[in-house]
Amino acid sequence: MANKKNTLQIIIGSLLILLLIGVTVLLISEKRTNNELVQEFNLEKEDLENQYTDFAKQYDELKLTVSNDSLSVLLEQEQLKTQRLLEELRTVKSTNATEIRRLKKELATLRKVMIGYINQIDSLSRLTTHQKEVIADVTRKYNVASQQISNLSEEKKNLNKKVTLAAQLDATNINIQATNKRGKTAKKVKDVVKLKINFTIVKNITAETGERTLYVRITKPDNDVLSKSASNTFPYENRELVYSIKKYIEYNGEEQHVTVYWDVEEFLYAGSYRIDIFSDGTLIGSQSFNLD
Repeated sequence: MANKKNTLQIIIGSLLILLLIGVTVLLISEKRTNNELVQEFNLEKEDLENQYTDFAKQYDELKLTVSNDSLSVLLEQEQLKTQRLLEELRTVKSTNATEIRRLKKELATLRKVMIGYINQIDSLSRLTTHQKEVIADVTRKYNVASQQISNLSEEKKNLNKKVTLAAQLDATNINIQATNKRGKTAKKVKDVVKLKINFTIVKNITAETGERTLYVRITKPDNDVLSKSASNTFPYENRELVYSIKKYIEYNGEEQHVTVYWDVEEFLYAGSYRIDIFSDGTLIGSQSFNLD
């Protein structure tokens, strides 16, 4: 009986030892599992924090590409929301599965919102690019049109100048005869009492017909102009010039011979004299002559 009792005690003890060993192994395994889970939760939380941080930085980059004020405000609001959720995440324990799941869902929502903003920015960018192309095209066409108008204006100006030049009178065959008191050609300057000036107004069908006023200037060797009065002037290139002789003619577009006279009442001396003929504010002929 005693042996049987001892044997039973040994068996029961052995079983208790085995049970204790099993429980110990189970506790160690569970603890290891819990540690691994905690480590996994920590890694998961860290990864989530990194994603939130990246999102906040992406909003900074997006704002730099946007010129639309309303869209910039919306991006700023979403960035602030991301930063707020990031702060919440940092205060949540990694083992709080419920909060971690909620913050994951918030992150997914943020990702969708960001994709929507990126699409809007792309659309605005394409629209802006198109608008720039349209503006550039309009500007190019405007510049071309402006250049054409400028060219036409210059051509018109040149044409008007040519028409004006073509319509001007032209005095040729200018001849000066110095005569004495007997009406003969004077051989010496001291004998000159009259200057007879002959010239021809050439034919010009483009010139306006009607009465024309001719101004003749006789310039002495010292560049002084012979004139009967200091008030005898006519306009020329924004100034007044003194004239010697004023002559009215009736011009009909055909060649016309004109003669004018200057009565010498002043002292003349030997040298080179010059005749200048003007009409309509334009110099139409010149000729030099000598008095000995």
